[in-house]
Amino acid sequence: MSTDTLTIREMCDTFDVTPRTLRFYEAKELLFPQRIGQKRLFTKRDRARLKLILRGKRFGFSLEEIRQLLDLYYKGDGQLSQLEQSYDLACKRLEDLQRQRTEIDSAIDDLRDQLKWGEKMISSLRQPRKAG
Repeated sequence: MSTDTLTIREMCDTFDVTPRTLRFYEAKELLFPQRIGQKRLFTKRDRARLKLILRGKRFGFSLEEIRQLLDLYYKGDGQLSQLEQSYDLACKRLEDLQRQRTEIDSAIDDLRDQLKWGEKMISSLRQPRKAG
């Protein structure tokens, strides 16, 4: 394995992704591997970009948001724009995740209450009825 470039298989093994995923990101112009015939060789730049793409996906960013952030790297301001926009986007995403967690916690509580009610109903229906 060359330290300068990785094959598609080496990228898959390193980042636990499928070849289809890498080809998809290439088609979406998020990765730019060198092409030698049918062979793709991924540079250190591609590896860094893939790491950021996967992190962004994990945090719930859209591919378009990720693309915009990656493109800011080359703006020429020492990554200030990229860091500021990443920070702003991450703050908004954190708010969204916290709101979703609150909604999920509420739904879990409601479902637990329904299950308790269901257990009581099942138990009462299973008890033999006294003849009057």
